[in-house]
Amino acid sequence: MDDEIYTMKNPAHPGSFIRTEIIGVHRLSVTDGAEILGVTRPTLSQLLNERVSLSADMALRIEKAFGVKMDTLMQMQNAFDIAQARGREDQIKVARYVPQPKPDQLPGLS
Repeated sequence: MDDEIYTMKNPAHPGSFIRTEIIGVHRLSVTDGAEILGVTRPTLSQLLNERVSLSADMALRIEKAFGVKMDTLMQMQNAFDIAQARGREDQIKVARYVPQPKPDQLPGLS
């Protein structure tokens, strides 16, 4: 684990956390939550049902309304996005770039 960074293999989508730990804990309907956050019901519903990513603006709205730090919510989104990309890693075909010396940078040539 020398150069490894610990990452979660399957982190939760932040919408799931928001649905259960904020909206659910406060026993709010999606309509009530949307009204509190100043967004439309479909906008909040899409997030809670994990159909869209959490935006920075929405994270800030949640922080202002419910006190959950925007940074924490955005870190959750980032961890989720990284795990999703890692899951598709074998579909992304990119070779490692190996710089080649330019003729004027070859040793012995002056």
